[in-house]
Amino acid sequence: MKNTRGVVIGGAAILLSAIFFLVPFLFSFVMASMTRTQANQLQFTWPQPFVLFDNLAQALAARDYLMIIAFINSFILTVVSVAALVILSAMVAYIWQRRPGRLSPVVNILVLAGLIVPPAVVPTIWVLQRLGLFKTMPGLILIEIAYGLPFCILLFRAFIATVPRELDEAAIVDGAGPVQIFFRVIFPVLRSVIMTVIILQAVLIYNDFQHPLYFLPGTENATVQLTLLNFQSQFTTQYNLLFATILLVTIPPLIMFIFFNRKIVEGMAAGSVKG
Repeated sequence: MKNTRGVVIGGAAILLSAIFFLVPFLFSFVMASMTRTQANQLQFTWPQPFVLFDNLAQALAARDYLMIIAFINSFILTVVSVAALVILSAMVAYIWQRRPGRLSPVVNILVLAGLIVPPAVVPTIWVLQRLGLFKTMPGLILIEIAYGLPFCILLFRAFIATVPRELDEAAIVDGAGPVQIFFRVIFPVLRSVIMTVIILQAVLIYNDFQHPLYFLPGTENATVQLTLLNFQSQFTTQYNLLFATILLVTIPPLIMFIFFNRKIVEGMAAGSVKG
């Protein structure tokens, strides 16, 4: 009886989740396949004629192929930020877990503050301006790293707590230094949580709209999320091209989640259950 009830509840949850995720995607697909006149009516009907590929081509070619430049900028932003997040957060988590000291409570407060305290836009812009990094890609990369570090550090620390200290001691006996112990012994063991951090942070940074809007304004450094503003103005909106752009922007993270969903679950479960 309990098993039947669990199956029913699980099936209902899956169906409800599918509705919440598939209906908006289907609506975007339908709207992106309409002509401008049909799309402006915002009706959930099958497009006549079907012009999806024409709309996708127009969305890519808009404003001198700004979408292509935006994809390149988002790729650079995502790859560099995620790589730095993995290395830095793993190193901080290793030292924090393996060598607790007087500063450990301070580090704990700072990490928790990074998760709880909301980001301050105006002071951050002021700091970037003083450093000469405002409206630059390196400045935005530093912002993404700073905002992503607390979560990644906690995730790595929970997993490192499950790694036996005997591995460190054996490496020390073999004459390995601190850097060699981390990169040759500990870092390879963190493969599952590394994949989790890479996938979660890559999707988060790729989909980030707020930070590029505030800290990297201007069309020359536009990211893919900011291209959604290309077809919106104060008085008119080209809904067919807007939803075509949404489809183009959605494809990379959707593919990543489809192929790496199991890795995400394994990494999160490993860090939570073993920690």
